[in-house]
Amino acid sequence: MTQPTPSAQLRAALDLAERGIPVLPLREGKGPMGNCRDCRKNACGGRPNMKTPGACACAAPCHAWAAATTDPAVLTSAVWAPAWRQAAAVAYHPGGTGLTVVDLDNADAIAWARQNLPSTRTVPSTRGEHWIYLGTMTSRNAVRPGVDIKSLMSYARWLGPGSGTMAPLPDAVRALAVKEPTPVRRTSSPVTVSAPAGGGQCPHRSAAYLERGIAMAEQQIEDAPDGIHRTVFRMFLAVLSAHGRCGCLTETHIGRLFTAAQTRGESLRHCEDAWTNARTALGM
Repeated sequence: MTQPTPSAQLRAALDLAERGIPVLPLREGKGPMGNCRDCRKNACGGRPNMKTPGACACAAPCHAWAAATTDPAVLTSAVWAPAWRQAAAVAYHPGGTGLTVVDLDNADAIAWARQNLPSTRTVPSTRGEHWIYLGTMTSRNAVRPGVDIKSLMSYARWLGPGSGTMAPLPDAVRALAVKEPTPVRRTSSPVTVSAPAGGGQCPHRSAAYLERGIAMAEQQIEDAPDGIHRTVFRMFLAVLSAHGRCGCLTETHIGRLFTAAQTRGESLRHCEDAWTNARTALGM
């Protein structure tokens, strides 16, 4: 029986995996494949090293960046075959191979990088360039206009090996991901406005109430028939409105909301933009 010919994306993925680069398929729009039925809403507990703890053993290309693998048996498995048939591109996990990508979206961002960052390996992108450094760090989008950082817990589209000598990750790039503390609003009554990842105790709601709120937001995002951008923003706004000022939200809660949104095709950038816009709307 004649075996089906691997897609161009799968062939590229296998070549990268052979070189030790963890890869995953991207659908049209550069988003990751959605979670399978068993992993929807992170019901499985999540993949190892994700913000939501757990040890999901699902063989499907689930959980966005955490699906990245170098195992050719997994990449060519029947479970992954539908994903490769839908794939529009190949992505890789920079942090999984010890790298950081500074994604420069436009000419202004490239000009800024040339003035402020050490030269390193560069790869042309659709609108700008990827600057690749040796070393890992926290990923963060929109660190300045037109500049994203993709390293740990993130993925970047594979655009080719690039050119130039790869430089060690400089402090100037690490500093871009350091978030400034959220200022406290002065009001007539003492209200603590902490960063959403504060992790403090909620003085007026129970832990069960917060858990129900997060679960309901996940469900609303998961079940939205259309208008996913609006739904994500509304759910972020609702969660922040109830719990954003009391410090009870943790990175795990935020990770669950972001995972639900990314499962529906939202990019990390859109998630962070929606979160920031919701905080701004609430004066946080």
